[in-house]
Amino acid sequence: MASAVAPEDAPRRPHGVDDATVAAHGKLSEALEYVHRVRGALYDVHQLIGRADLLFGEAADDLAAAGHEELAAEVRERIVGRDVLAGRWTFQIVEDFDDNYYAAAVETERRSRGVLLQGQRHVLESELKQQRRTDAGPRDPRR
Repeated sequence: MASAVAPEDAPRRPHGVDDATVAAHGKLSEALEYVHRVRGALYDVHQLIGRADLLFGEAADDLAAAGHEELAAEVRERIVGRDVLAGRWTFQIVEDFDDNYYAAAVETERRSRGVLLQGQRHVLESELKQQRRTDAGPRDPRR
């Protein structure tokens, strides 16, 4: 008696789609995953620089309160509110990345998936899951 296939384990490959197409789109999908990671790293930079800028401002205030006004003034003039790139703060870098590279990468992958795979996501990975799964079935997550 054959075991029932859970809906999440049902085959995702549309009828008639060949291995080369699945592999090619799998690579496109992996590239997009790297772009998602870059976006996260840019947001990390944005938040880290923002926090550093606030701390530089607080340090300048503390230096002034401790009687080191000249050094406090230098911190305020040289660091606090400084552009990260010429004429740009990190929010502008994030926005430009989102509106240009990120948006194009997301839309290109989505269009490819729609044209080649009838919109199915992770076809390559779902087949890899079926190939690599042991007879024991799903692994106990507590091990």
